[in-house]
Amino acid sequence: MLKQSLQQKLLQKLSPQQIQLMKLLQVPTASLEQRIKEELESNPALEEGLDDTYKEDDSSPEDAFGTNDDDINVNEHQDQHREDFNLDIYIDDDETPAYKLAVNNQSPDEERKEVPYSTGMSFQELLLDQLHTQDLDDREEKIAEYLIGNIDEDGYLRRDVVSITDDLAFTLGVQTTDEEVEKLLKVIQSFDPPVVGARSLKECLLLQLKRKNQRLEPVMRAIRILEECMEEVSRKHYDKIQRRLGYSELQLKEAINEVLKLNPKPGNSQSDQAKSTQHIIPDFLLSNIDGELELVLNSKNAPDLRISKTYNEMLEQYAKNKKLAIKDQKEAIQFVKQKIDSAKWFIDAIKQRQQTLLFTMHAIVEFQKEYFQEGDDTKLKPMILKDIADRVALDISTISRVANSKYIQTSFGTFLIKSFFSESLTNDEGEEVSTREVKKILEDSVENEDKRNPVTDDALAKVLKEKGYNIARRTVAKYREQLGIPVARLRKEL
Repeated sequence: MLKQSLQQKLLQKLSPQQIQLMKLLQVPTASLEQRIKEELESNPALEEGLDDTYKEDDSSPEDAFGTNDDDINVNEHQDQHREDFNLDIYIDDDETPAYKLAVNNQSPDEERKEVPYSTGMSFQELLLDQLHTQDLDDREEKIAEYLIGNIDEDGYLRRDVVSITDDLAFTLGVQTTDEEVEKLLKVIQSFDPPVVGARSLKECLLLQLKRKNQRLEPVMRAIRILEECMEEVSRKHYDKIQRRLGYSELQLKEAINEVLKLNPKPGNSQSDQAKSTQHIIPDFLLSNIDGELELVLNSKNAPDLRISKTYNEMLEQYAKNKKLAIKDQKEAIQFVKQKIDSAKWFIDAIKQRQQTLLFTMHAIVEFQKEYFQEGDDTKLKPMILKDIADRVALDISTISRVANSKYIQTSFGTFLIKSFFSESLTNDEGEEVSTREVKKILEDSVENEDKRNPVTDDALAKVLKEKGYNIARRTVAKYREQLGIPVARLRKEL
């Protein structure tokens, strides 16, 4: 049975402008320049730079358009078979001063600096360049090139020789043997960087040791240790190695020192040169001037933006000729108005982004004022996203976007904003302290420990308890892992 009913619903939807603002808000300063370049390329109505001809009393060229119905009727009479078109749909009659169509993100005395990037040969190119100097025929060179193509950036050949031999036959039509592939692999392992093309960490380290003077006793012992006790070396079970091989503590220490001098990733030395260095560009600059904190937004990567004067003049031209050309130039007017509106929204979103970032960061600095004045981690208060959201009357998701992937430069270092947020713990005196303060104590304890007998998680829990923090061992282990500190066994040194 069919029924008709009338219902009233209340829905909340984000406008395109709000979505654009949210996306810009989470973009760090380092990526904002690229985002603005993309917008400049896609929107011809948006330009970079400021136009001195704009004045505050200038009005938008859109004001030149009226709403004279007689003019529209003339065109309708000239072409009754074409659909009705009202210019007011595409051109608003609101007065927008031209100075509001530009945004200045840079002070006049701020110097713009470009960071030069250098490029070199890639890791694969370096190996191929050395290959071409070898006395190999075309067939052997083809096999060697395939081997080089299977070497990863760390310098390892992760595939076994049998699989490579089969691939050469099926994919390249090259018939070869495992022995020939092994022979060519030995040639590649003689290239620079040394021992590139090793198939395991053990083989990589052994090849490097065998290039040294094997008559030296520490080198001989190191080779024997890797050949017979590789698993114990990786787990740092030095006592087991001593009992198994009968070495004294001094002999073992000398041999292990030879192993520690080796490069476990021979490809990294070259691949790192080819990769561009990523520099942290702070989004905020905080200065401490006689105890007073001064916060500014780093806008070095945000160019000045404005509405294209050409597009404004195009609208003026359409306004003058609208009685004759309004029908024929409908699509052109649509395009121009759409691009100008899009440029307005983008400029406005950039402005709102800056205001929101500064407003939120001011609240964070005020909340952690004692910490930012001294830079002492023990002064850091417990702070969650909701604490700042309540202060600035913004949503928690907005605060998260501001804190994510953004940095602040202070007199005592540059930090990720998200690192200032932490949960709270209660000490023996009933005071709430930040978990970051506890992590700082853990870091100091590990840094000052005896490396021959590292502090265990149980011992770290006792240290914290003595300082008034009653924390379980599993919680200590969680904080240690968050700090990237390995377990005590892996921190042991001879």
